[in-house]
Amino acid sequence: MKKLFALGMAAMMALSLAACGSSASSSAAASSAAEGATSEGATAENAGSDKTWVIATDTVFKPFEYTDASGNFVGIDVDIVAAIAEDQGFQYEMKSLGWDSAIAACQAGQADGMIAGASITDERKESGWIFSDGYYTATQTMTVAADSDITGFEDLAGKNVAVKIGTQGAAYAESLKDQYGFTITSFEDSPTMYQAVLGGQCVACFEDTPIMQASIKDGNLALKVLEDTANEGGDYGFAIFNADNQELIDMFNAGLANIKANGKYDEILAKYLG
Repeated sequence: MKKLFALGMAAMMALSLAACGSSASSSAAASSAAEGATSEGATAENAGSDKTWVIATDTVFKPFEYTDASGNFVGIDVDIVAAIAEDQGFQYEMKSLGWDSAIAACQAGQADGMIAGASITDERKESGWIFSDGYYTATQTMTVAADSDITGFEDLAGKNVAVKIGTQGAAYAESLKDQYGFTITSFEDSPTMYQAVLGGQCVACFEDTPIMQASIKDGNLALKVLEDTANEGGDYGFAIFNADNQELIDMFNAGLANIKANGKYDEILAKYLG
């Protein structure tokens, strides 16, 4: 009996140790996972869910997204997403893909949402874009070389202007070209478009006003924004392309309202726009 009792106690102790070991291992794994699960605006401790949302953006659309002198990807859009993620407690990964590639990634399900200074338009809504509330209001305007003698749309007759593919600046130029008799050349990104004007291939370009102002100032570009050439403008929105990701839009809208109320939104704008 003593022998049986001793064997039984040994077995119970073994089971107890095994259970403790399993519990410790699970806790360590959970702790390691929590420490490793990082994002650019939220931690595992305050995350609303285990999902890490993939958010696509442009590569160069200063001051909304761009790489600074230290090699960090920064900008108004970048900081707004970080602030909203922190406020709402969700994890995300931001991918700098370029305008067209960001749209394609969302449409293919390789990204959950997109923020890239995208203007909210009926045309985009009809083609499948699902927008958040507007987070910034921007106008589009015309810019020329600093030494150009072009003073307005009337001087564009018979000349060529530059636009960035798929932007409201491009749409604005298209709306004016027949009336003022100019042609359009499209470019994949803003820096290449600016170089076309600086190099004389095009006499002007159309771009969002804050983008042009920031690019000229920070890049010391020999360009000037012409007065009285801006349109009425419109709102930028965060976008998804799959209704199953509505949760992300809802969190964005809620977080946007909160950071506007607590002053964080104004701090972000002041950081980049002065």
